[in-house]
Amino acid sequence: MYHAKTLNEKIRLFVMILWPILITQISLNAMNVIDTMMSGRAGTDDLAGVAIGSSLWMPILTGINGILLAVTPIVAQLIGKGMSGKVAESVTQALYLSVLLAITVFVAGAFFLDPILTAMSLDPEVQYVAKHYLIGISIGLIPLFAANVLRYFFDAQGYTRITMIIMLFAVPFNFVLNYLLIFGSFGFPKLGGIGAGYATALTYWLIFFISVFMTFKVGEMSKHRLFLQWYKPDLTAWKEQLAIGVPMGLSIFFEASIFSGVTLLMGTMFNTVTIAAHQAAISFTSLLFMLPLSISMALTILVAFEVGAGRFHDAKQYSKIGVLGAIGILGCCSVGLFFFREQIAYLYTDNPQVVELTMAFFLFAILYQLSDAAQASLQGVLRGYKDVKVPFIVALVSYWAIGIPSGYALATLTALGPYGFWLGITIGLTCASIGFYIRLVSIERKQLTPAY
Repeated sequence: MYHAKTLNEKIRLFVMILWPILITQISLNAMNVIDTMMSGRAGTDDLAGVAIGSSLWMPILTGINGILLAVTPIVAQLIGKGMSGKVAESVTQALYLSVLLAITVFVAGAFFLDPILTAMSLDPEVQYVAKHYLIGISIGLIPLFAANVLRYFFDAQGYTRITMIIMLFAVPFNFVLNYLLIFGSFGFPKLGGIGAGYATALTYWLIFFISVFMTFKVGEMSKHRLFLQWYKPDLTAWKEQLAIGVPMGLSIFFEASIFSGVTLLMGTMFNTVTIAAHQAAISFTSLLFMLPLSISMALTILVAFEVGAGRFHDAKQYSKIGVLGAIGILGCCSVGLFFFREQIAYLYTDNPQVVELTMAFFLFAILYQLSDAAQASLQGVLRGYKDVKVPFIVALVSYWAIGIPSGYALATLTALGPYGFWLGITIGLTCASIGFYIRLVSIERKQLTPAY
């Protein structure tokens, strides 16, 4: 990675950092899409069960990954300041922290999973699939979180292609395991939607082992001597990472949980067909969201690198490139979604009722695409500045004080029914976009105003 000077150089560097992240994020999300699509072919109960399980798992996954994402601005700013010698210790401490977080999630699941599912009053078959889908995923918690630390270590140095290569191995592996365990092919047990959980967990182990191998294989990574030079656990380092990571993780959690919260509420209010259609629509729009999310992650790397070097004008240029690019790209995707919504719906199910509802949900999804693009990319810029506390408050208020309540009100007090929740999502994302933009303008003014 280098300090680009002209606008054209910045765009080229931005694209060079971005496209491997995009392929990686699409690949990661493709695993969830594969779980959903293949479970839907096993049956409507399997699709609904995986939908509920995913809705409980994804906010936790994204929240914890948000905490670990602190590795990116920390490492990028260290490199920007010319302090590469401190990178290894910082990453090692993050690995320790990832294991503790994985154990915490596992223990919490053991205590709270059954009560949460029981409180939802699901059909017995749907509840059974959801529970055992999550039990399957749980065996991959430690390798997943540790692998994500290594990913952010690679990305912070501009080597975003490493994780892309890893995921290009992982996705076909996940597809084959899904086929074997969901449908019971070639003598494997026929587990239905539950098999998707175990297939995903085994894929997490593969990702971890390849990630460790890459720390030795790639010259720029091996010079840091990860897994060769160990450091004692350092509470001070953990506090620094948590001070940055927890607000980031909670912000991402609130964003992801608005979708999961809607799914869980709909599970208590509407039938299995509606839940299945909602999950199919969420699954595909989540795939589209990988575009602005990838831009957000590239912005965090580049903005942090420039901020670490004190090049604030350059950081602002990257912000404009990324935010405007995200909005433009999602606008184009929304047009495509409008014209091909029926064909996309049939990728998830051949149930005519589910297809019809999914198409309707897609129309409402188009409404929030631009707001989603703006809020994601703006958060990426703010993380590059290590500004995380105010965005956390903005996310909490926008998603859970405004988005969810307004969606619930529209769903219960108007004729919109389940579509009211999707309008609530749009309202929440729009409020978040406005809040993040105001915060970024304030930070840029402070950094660019000369001190006297």
